[in-house]
Amino acid sequence: MAKLVINENKTLGTVAPEIYGHFSEHLGRCIYEGLYVGEDSEIPNVNGMRKDVVDALRKINVPVLRWPGGCFADEYHWKDGIGEKSKRKKMVNTHWGGVTEDNSFGTHEFMELCRQIGCKTYVNGNLGSGTVQEMSEWVEYMTFDGESPMSNLRKENGSEKSWKVYYFGVGNENWGCGGNMTPEFYANEYRRYQTYVRQYDPEKPITKVACGANVDDYNWTEQVMKTCFENTPEHLHGHMDMISLHYYDLPEGWEPKVSATEFDEDTYYKTLNQAYRMDELVSRHTAIMDKYDPGKVVGLSVDEWGTWFAVEPGTNPGFLYQQNTIRDALVAGITLNIFNKHCDRVKMACIAQMVNVLQSVILTEGEKMLRTPTYHVFHMFRDHQGAELLQSALSGVGTIGEGKCEVPELTESVTVKEGTITVTVNNLSLTDKKSLDIILTEDKDYKVIESTMVGGSDPHDYNTFDDPDKVVEKKFDDCSKVAGNKFLLNIPAASVVKIRLQA
Repeated sequence: MAKLVINENKTLGTVAPEIYGHFSEHLGRCIYEGLYVGEDSEIPNVNGMRKDVVDALRKINVPVLRWPGGCFADEYHWKDGIGEKSKRKKMVNTHWGGVTEDNSFGTHEFMELCRQIGCKTYVNGNLGSGTVQEMSEWVEYMTFDGESPMSNLRKENGSEKSWKVYYFGVGNENWGCGGNMTPEFYANEYRRYQTYVRQYDPEKPITKVACGANVDDYNWTEQVMKTCFENTPEHLHGHMDMISLHYYDLPEGWEPKVSATEFDEDTYYKTLNQAYRMDELVSRHTAIMDKYDPGKVVGLSVDEWGTWFAVEPGTNPGFLYQQNTIRDALVAGITLNIFNKHCDRVKMACIAQMVNVLQSVILTEGEKMLRTPTYHVFHMFRDHQGAELLQSALSGVGTIGEGKCEVPELTESVTVKEGTITVTVNNLSLTDKKSLDIILTEDKDYKVIESTMVGGSDPHDYNTFDDPDKVVEKKFDDCSKVAGNKFLLNIPAASVVKIRLQA
């Protein structure tokens, strides 16, 4: 039988709430129709933001939202998205569907959205096709309260007070859609551009994020760390606070041809195998970062991750709209547990994307809205945010699948916050219930105060607008107390389970 031993006296670091972040790009129906419908819409809204979507997002404690891209970021010129909406410049979104972007959702609208959600702001600047001056003026526009041209322009556009920009990305995927740069060239461009991302308020510093690697391009991480990080007493942080990593779960490679809802056993396990690969990627990129930054000053931001399948039949291929099954819930459970386990280096992560694109937590269709299985996993895992990672060890766990399909039967992570221990476990088996002994090292009398699960039925199951609650977070009953510090869980196949314990 599998056994999970938890040392409640050994903490390994703090799980940054931002690990549970989200990504919203001007892509398909993520922004328009998904998050923003405009003030004149018949769909209930507050200042143009969909009320139902914002209310749902608040319930999963969204910590940070990244915008405006993605590939869109390096062709976005921020001045096109300010001022009177009827006079804003229109553009063609060349990356995503060739549709016309009317720029009715811009800087002011993004800040309003984050205010309503109650989350931190992560703005991605344009290094690929933008100028240093353009980026510098955007930072001034958003964050400077004094007398200046950009501050005055912001006030003219209706925002007397500046905003807090918590994170600022200097370019996006500059190895690809952001300019097809070499790591050496990007690193030097980053050094130049970030110089002008001014810290106008020392009490509200901006965390600067450098563009990191595509999947397993370890040379990119090596060269950027070498060029941009200086660990000296005079310049402890070097030129960056974080470096990013992008990784998508594409079971058949970079041509997304696997269906989001129709899959066989091999494809199911191959998808979970790809999700589990995140552990290897984070470990190897972290090892390179450790060479230059053994004190772990620079955080790793996995600010694009998630499944990428074929679009739903009949939808625009450039809109990347896909359904979301229990298989996606397991991908989320695997990935979030990995991030928790690497909280010493992973300081932020953003699932791609928030609404109507790729592995969304919410889907909309006109006035209708639904929460996906992935949404319910984020709701389950919200208790990990800001908690302390506890030392935990699984034993007696086998593997399932073969070769590129092989995955462990179970994955887990354990945290503690304010005396409450949260355990999240994934049973990756397609068919078999798994029994798990949970043993805490302290001889105390613990009790289960909450136990929930997502899944445990056909992994092909998903929510539709006609049946929006087919897959939900529900009570998990198969948990019995064996002794004061020992519990037995019988975890259903293809499920994510959470239990919370108090002494």
